[in-house]
Amino acid sequence: MASKAPVRFGILGAARIAPKALIEPASQVGAAEIIAVSARDPVRACAFAASNGIPRVLSSYEELLAAPDLDAVYIPLPNSLHCEWTVRALRAGKHVLCEKPLASNAVEAQQMTDVARETGLVLAEAFHYRYHPLAARVQELLQAGYIGRILRYDSHFSVPSLPADIRLEWSLAGGATMDLGCYLVNMLCYFSGRAPLVRQAKARIGPDWIDIAMEADFELGDGAEAHISCSIAPDASPGAWFRAIGDGGELLMTNPVAPHHGHLLTLRNGAGERHEVVEGNTTYAHQLEAFVAAIRHKTPLSTAGTDAVLNMRLIDEIYRAAGLPCRGTVGRAPAVGIIREAALR
Repeated sequence: MASKAPVRFGILGAARIAPKALIEPASQVGAAEIIAVSARDPVRACAFAASNGIPRVLSSYEELLAAPDLDAVYIPLPNSLHCEWTVRALRAGKHVLCEKPLASNAVEAQQMTDVARETGLVLAEAFHYRYHPLAARVQELLQAGYIGRILRYDSHFSVPSLPADIRLEWSLAGGATMDLGCYLVNMLCYFSGRAPLVRQAKARIGPDWIDIAMEADFELGDGAEAHISCSIAPDASPGAWFRAIGDGGELLMTNPVAPHHGHLLTLRNGAGERHEVVEGNTTYAHQLEAFVAAIRHKTPLSTAGTDAVLNMRLIDEIYRAAGLPCRGTVGRAPAVGIIREAALR
């Protein structure tokens, strides 16, 4: 592939996230081109291609991975399919941008990372918020000691679910922690620069042992602690925020996940209170630019494999602390009614 040629993408699955996560950013960035899609339902694949201007519909995932004119694959499949199709894509010589969470559990994440290392191909987990200038600004302020020594991190993310939501499916590795909590765990690791320890967790259980809400507490060393909460319960109020409390002030970031839809950074210290809005393109456009740069110039990615393995390990530990099985480790959901809520430990 010539250095100035666009990175040619295929999409596995006609997922609703694909237009805003890849197709629209590709039209803005100009260094990427979507040329093929494949889905289990060929009728849906054809409709998806027609509505999104994708020139080719391939009959199977296998055919798409075998296409010689594709450089990269975007995988927005259900969580339970991420490992299998990422590994197959890498083995087929394709770079992979995989939706978050990278895998069903830490063992799968490690396998995917190992294959990316063996093949020398780019594997990125789509934590798009990390590529927006807002994330870099927050990290800069925290590292510069703007609010002093950090004592505590708190974060929350909730989006109500629908009755037929795939996030409620055990077989698809669903759950609030997988869908939304993964962002909060990632933020905690990224902004603290540490690998936290899970101290305790509590889940609100829905159908088939799916956590429709989760709270977890962490220790970070030097007396610092953290708390996260997430919910996909039907009655959840949508919202997201991240707060860092230091011995010299406080930082609050609203809408850290999709700041291009509006956000506010509030800073308080001995000098008073001020507010910032950090300009930038969509998080997805920034992410695509970084992914293309990693392919073309081997520019290090912020959300590569090692980062993802830690994230999945912490998610596994949260589930264990809440008395729940890790996703992908039990073929069928445990018997309904055995547990309704795990006590704090």
